[in-house]
Amino acid sequence: MHQERSQKNQSTKPFKQRKNLQTRKEEVAGIRAKFPTKIPVIVERYQREKSLPLLDKTKFLVPRDLSMTQFVTIIRSRLALNATQAFYLLVNNKSLASMSLTLAELYKDDQDEDGFLYMTYASQEMFGSNLRSKEEKPVEYVLKVQNPLWHCCS
Repeated sequence: MHQERSQKNQSTKPFKQRKNLQTRKEEVAGIRAKFPTKIPVIVERYQREKSLPLLDKTKFLVPRDLSMTQFVTIIRSRLALNATQAFYLLVNNKSLASMSLTLAELYKDDQDEDGFLYMTYASQEMFGSNLRSKEEKPVEYVLKVQNPLWHCCS
């Protein structure tokens, strides 16, 4: 029972708290050596998020030329959201990326010191009023999934 609780707590901790910096750096070095054309991405649910489900995995190995639009489509599919559910995908827990950027462009500018690119997803209820200035309109990433790209991020 104690071991089950410990494992559950371990999996709900953010990735950076589960592994130390050196371990994460070594993991990225191994990934980049084996898959030089892929971007290592960590996608986690915002800790106070209540309405969106947990993803079945945290780590994604993504082709460099994949656009943010395509990546959001993949995350949306994995979350199994319906057409009316919107979510935000934040880079480094602070900013929304342009949907026209490729993952390589985003990685170049926003990779963490450990070599991973970190993204956090949350519902509009969690971030809707906090992410925008008074002049900006809310941004909703409501995408209709027609051809999920499962093969690129397994």
